[in-house]
Amino acid sequence: MIDIQIDDREVRAALDRLQRRLSDLSPVMKAIATELEARVEQRFETATDPQGRPWKPLAPSTLAAYLARGKGNRRKDGSLTKKGRERLASRRPLYDTGDLLGSLTSSFSRSEARVGFGQPYAAFHEYGTKRIPRRGLLMADPVARTLGDADRAAVLDILGDALRGALDGRA
Repeated sequence: MIDIQIDDREVRAALDRLQRRLSDLSPVMKAIATELEARVEQRFETATDPQGRPWKPLAPSTLAAYLARGKGNRRKDGSLTKKGRERLASRRPLYDTGDLLGSLTSSFSRSEARVGFGQPYAAFHEYGTKRIPRRGLLMADPVARTLGDADRAAVLDILGDALRGALDGRA
């Protein structure tokens, strides 16, 4: 009989580091929450959903109501002034007063990362309604509750980095 002995101190040390890292995932969850919050903020800039599809443009009735709120947007004949054209050109979906984006929050714990909005009407945009088209903010598919492909890849990268760091002794 052949007796082979393996010195597995390095493997045991790596497993110990991994176990310590997995006992408190707060730093990882913080990184995930921060990354996803930044990605949602970027969606307001690009006016795209989590899959990179453009949001539906504002309805003509929404644009008309916006122009009606300000003075100097129209001439007496009803045509737009320069100011009115500039205001209209600057209009972006989901960004009227900034309240929705301003209510974006993230939080984390040892076992979860959360990103959401303090404004309840965010759900109307996330899911869409009969009158409001869906303009995805958080999820690629709100019914299935799935992340967009790029968001999922970013989360997996963060998790992979954390695991590699734990195994390499950087944890």
